[in-house]
Amino acid sequence: MNKKFPYPIKRIGIIGGGQLAKMSAQAAKQMGFYVTVLEPTPKCPAAHIADEQIVGSLYDAEKIRRLANVSDVLTYDVEHIDTETLKNLHQEGYSIYPSPKVLGIIQDKLKQKQVLAQHGVPVPRFEAIDNLTAEILAKTHFPIVQKARKGGYDGKGVVVLKSPTDDVLQTPSMLEEYIDFSKELAIIIVRSPTGETTCYPVVEMVFDDKTNICDIVAAPAQIDPAIAEKARQVALHAIEALAGVGVFGVEMFLTRDGQILVNEIAPRPHNSGHYTIEACLTSQFEQLIRVISGLPLGKSDLLKPAAMLNLLGEAGYTGDPLIEGLPAALAIPGLSFHWYDKMTTRPFRKMGHITILDDSLDRAITSIQDIKNILKIKAQKTI
Repeated sequence: MNKKFPYPIKRIGIIGGGQLAKMSAQAAKQMGFYVTVLEPTPKCPAAHIADEQIVGSLYDAEKIRRLANVSDVLTYDVEHIDTETLKNLHQEGYSIYPSPKVLGIIQDKLKQKQVLAQHGVPVPRFEAIDNLTAEILAKTHFPIVQKARKGGYDGKGVVVLKSPTDDVLQTPSMLEEYIDFSKELAIIIVRSPTGETTCYPVVEMVFDDKTNICDIVAAPAQIDPAIAEKARQVALHAIEALAGVGVFGVEMFLTRDGQILVNEIAPRPHNSGHYTIEACLTSQFEQLIRVISGLPLGKSDLLKPAAMLNLLGEAGYTGDPLIEGLPAALAIPGLSFHWYDKMTTRPFRKMGHITILDDSLDRAITSIQDIKNILKIKAQKTI
């Protein structure tokens, strides 16, 4: 490759090729970078945008090294990857953001909570559980939350236990205090290698009760400004406690008595920040490219209130995707449609999202509710 680049960082390698990698690659290509992704699935979402794809497991040390050798900097769109190889590469002088050390902490939900608690970040009460036995359950106060220490995502690896007879996760996990919250909040925090930070607006996430997957994001969250500022400060404290460099999604609980508690942190662009593509001066994805390429951070100001809806595969449909109701959806003013280019749909799989901008957040949310009845992701032929 003989292409000349105007920036210090020339080639970006992304471990993972899903929708987050795709949207990051779109931002990188707009700015003129060369992008290579590592993903086991050929024709993954990011492959439609990236210059090159290495087909291989995210735990394949040889393939990760191959990606590192054709890249000037590495990042990732998923936590569940080979951290040990990344640590070795980091020690050898390769640039990786966020650092493998930070990733190793965040990968393990117990370690994540321990580090946050040690630095005085407010979190729910928790304890480690290697094997959740009947004896332990008999002494437990319900309801309580059980979380797998590793591997959970999109509602998987988390169960709310309401009685000793509920099905438990058979894996090293942690028990966490059940929070009777008034709202689930989130914020995107960006931090550069020099410690420069920018915060996006605090947003509210509404989760689907059946799937425990984020359904709607409302930006900004309809909360008191003092609560929003408190949430920003808690989230900043959390990322500084981790010495994190990159883009981070911080999920929080707002309790009924006004406390802010950190739920989980994602070391990458986050579902709660997709609205930033249309609604903010600089998207979370462009911020990631800026951070890892040594460029100044962009402004994160909200241009207009926005509501985002995740488009999930409909129950009962698995196969080649079929989008139903798209023309009617696109007729709604202020609507932007994002399709992730996944080859197969299945029940509750994230297939895309839509964002609606409006001067009134209430109107945007009303339009989102209308969209839920119009836009469906089904299958051309069920497998």
